[in-house]
Amino acid sequence: MHKNIEEIEFTIFDTETTGLEPESGDRIVEIAGIRFKGRERIATFQTLVNPHRPISSGAFEVNKITPDMLQEAPETGDVMPKFLDFIHDSCLCSYNATFDLEFLKNELKLTGKDFPSNNAIVDILKMARRILPGLERYSLWFVADKLGIKTAQKHRAFSDVELTLNVFNKLKEMLQAKGILDFTNFLSLFGLNSQFLEDINNQKLAKIQEAMDLGVKLKIKYLSSCDASVTERDVVPKEIRQDKNKNYLVGYCCLRNEERTFRIDGILHIEVV
Repeated sequence: MHKNIEEIEFTIFDTETTGLEPESGDRIVEIAGIRFKGRERIATFQTLVNPHRPISSGAFEVNKITPDMLQEAPETGDVMPKFLDFIHDSCLCSYNATFDLEFLKNELKLTGKDFPSNNAIVDILKMARRILPGLERYSLWFVADKLGIKTAQKHRAFSDVELTLNVFNKLKEMLQAKGILDFTNFLSLFGLNSQFLEDINNQKLAKIQEAMDLGVKLKIKYLSSCDASVTERDVVPKEIRQDKNKNYLVGYCCLRNEERTFRIDGILHIEVV
């Protein structure tokens, strides 16, 4: 059964780090999160983490976290199990999630743990790019400002989570205004987990293949990657194309009276006519 976005428990999290490269030994020095469902906050998480290595001058310029602040902070071995409990079975979100996830997975590896496979992952930067195409930049503070959120970005984990939550809620309202309420569609558009996305895409690809085998039309509801408009179209499918790890439907679009290419992850609903 398909679930509405409002029925899902999300956790937005953020990290501050000693530098930019976990593979070079950089570590998390602060991690924070807010767990919520709809507009209801369920729980919060925030702690400094002792990395047992210096913070780079570049990172200090951003987060202003000093060695003294970290001296009495808990070890990653104490923090990570608590954070895993905190995010358990929620949809994990972050702004530029690949960065935070790399660090999170690195800390878990150092404590002998794996990242849980049952957490769906959503990148809020990916949301901003799809829902607000054409912005000159997509840094968190800039997107927040464009959405009318006037809170300054402080580059500390919990305050950045608060700012990201405000951005998430504004973007979610814009999605709902477009009629995008289904969590499966939400994951298809903005998710990062390869397994979740593969399952969703395979279902769409199977319907496209069925229509091609039968020689019939598809009725699709589509989110444009150019202007974020949502349209309903009848399409005569011709082929499934793959380019740079993305799948596309190529077909004759009856709305535009010409051959068009549609991103599979932008197809919100598909049925064989």
